[in-house]
This record gives sequence, C-alpha cells and structure tokens, in this order.
Amino acid sequence: MKIATYNVNGVNGRLGVLLRWLEEASPDVVCLQELKAPDPKFPVKAIEAAGYGAIWHGQKSWNGVAILARDREPTLTRKGLPGDPDDTHSRYIEAAVEGMVIGCLYLPNGNPYPGPKFEYKLAWFHRLTAYAAELLELDVPVILAGDYNVMPTELDVYKPERWVNDALFRIEVRDAYHRLLEQGWTDALRQLHPGERVYTFWDYFRNAFARDAGLRIDHLLLSPHVTLRLSAAGGRQACPGMGAHERSRTGLDRTVGWTCGGRSMTMNDWRAELRLELEKLVDAAVVAGARQRDVYAAILDEIGQLRLAYERDPDPADDISEQVIEEPSNNWPAAD
Repeated sequence: MKIATYNVNGVNGRLGVLLRWLEEASPDVVCLQELKAPDPKFPVKAIEAAGYGAIWHGQKSWNGVAILARDREPTLTRKGLPGDPDDTHSRYIEAAVEGMVIGCLYLPNGNPYPGPKFEYKLAWFHRLTAYAAELLELDVPVILAGDYNVMPTELDVYKPERWVNDALFRIEVRDAYHRLLEQGWTDALRQLHPGERVYTFWDYFRNAFARDAGLRIDHLLLSPHVTLRLSAAGGRQACPGMGAHERSRTGLDRTVGWTCGGRSMTMNDWRAELRLELEKLVDAAVVAGARQRDVYAAILDEIGQLRLAYERDPDPADDISEQVIEEPSNNWPAAD
C-alpha cells in the first residue's frame, strides 16, 4: 500500500495538478493539507471521477484537510483534534482505511516567534501528543501523516544556523516532536534513511529548489503495527505546476517510489509565471468570497516571506550564476 501526504495549497486552484498526480503516481491513500476551501466547495465529483473516495474537513480561505482512498470509501472516525472546543481551525481529520486508522494533520506554522501564534502551535502540539497516546492504546495500525511544520533535526534543514529562531525549528517545537516519537511512533523516512538529507519543501525564492536549499517538514509517523510492514519511504521531486511541498510517502509491504524532474525557466518567464499565479490567487479568493483585506494580507505575507528567505540566505556565492531558475513552487501563504 502506498500512502502519501501532500500539502496541495489550494485544492481547487491546483485541482488539475492534483488529478494528474493521482493518475501518474496512483497512491492508495493520500492525506491533503491546506485545502483553502469550505466543505461545499470541495471538488468531490472530480476526485471521485479519478477513482478516489474522500472525506474532508474544509475551511474558507485557510487550512483544511482531507483523506483520499483509491477504489474505496474512507470511513470517517474523527473531525478536529480533541482538547479545545474553541479551536475552529480545520487541521485534523481521521479515517479507517483497510483496517488502518489514518490521521491527516496540518500543524500550525507558529511564526512569528515569539508571539500568540507560536503559543498556539505549542498548545496544538500538546493536544496532538495527548491524542496520539490514546491512539496507541487502541493497539491497532495507525499512521499520522501530514504537514507538521517542524524540522526535527539539523539534518532536516538547509543551513540550520539561520533558522534557530524560526517557529519551524525552535527547540521547543523540536522537543515536542521528539516527545511524540518517544511514545512509540516511528518517523517512516528516518527509519529507512537515518543519515540522508531528504527535503519536502523548497521556497521558490533565490532558486532554492535548484540548490536543494530545502526543509523536511512533512512526516509520516507509524505505530508499531505499521512499522513492521514498512518497506519504503521517501520524497518526490517537484514537477511543473506542483506546490512547494513535495509529496512525502511511505510504502507498506512492497517497494514504491517515483521521481519527476522540473523544467528550467528564464528570469522573465519566472516573473510572468508569478504574475499569473498572483492573478489566480486573487481570482480564487473572489470566487471563494474572501474579504478584500484578507487577500491583501495574503499578498503582504508572501512579500514578507520572500524578504525573510533573502535574509536567511543572502550569500551570492550560493547562487547559480546563470539567469536560469527552476519553476517556482507557487507556495501562496495560509493564515495560522
């Protein structure tokens, strides 16, 4: 069984890309994050036409998670993470699929540090850890897959010294991740590739993908029952049109894998692509009924992320001298 996690960063805006990937990769189960669509706007008919049953937990403009299963209907077991009835963010959904419990999660980003968003992230992590312990007590096969927004070790981040005060790499967050593992969960990728640099996210700024200046923030954690069946784990190279989060995946009982190379673009082509993606972002926001100020906030946040990316990696010697860069990841931001 091939199980993948995919931060789609707008399920309707990238529906064509998602459907193409489903056809090419044929995963058995997919955990999606950042749907950025309310429940009625989830493209269930298109997903079903591709041969997948689906459950989803949407939210207007931000967040949102879903679980897809090929040639079967996942059985919903939970929507929302327990522990805080006032938390309205759509960040967790859970299903039973072929005798396994699969939890799909989108952990808060937490930036800027320090601040209320970081405190919310730690609180959410605490709730996840408490609930994960309950899942282990069931003594059934369980997978917790998704965008954890955590780089667990220095091996999981390009130039870690530049990320020490980022909410994705703060010691409090890494400690929370390791406490989760200590319950008895196995990091699928690290189980099979303990010393290998494998990234699942690249910013599109400063040619990050071509330089492999990435992060590993998407994880699949396995309960002991599932770990015994693990046969392969890894990432997937970004393909044209896909989001910044690479598909992390794990194989059970049989070896699986896939790759796809990116294409090069001139600087002018890249700028034109960015303008096109900005237009798509605004159009999608209008269709979704997003408030004008929310659209402005998303654009300003994107500009801020570009600035931070430059500050973390300002060394011109790291750049490729030719004015050719990889296709951008189109990673438009979501609110926490």
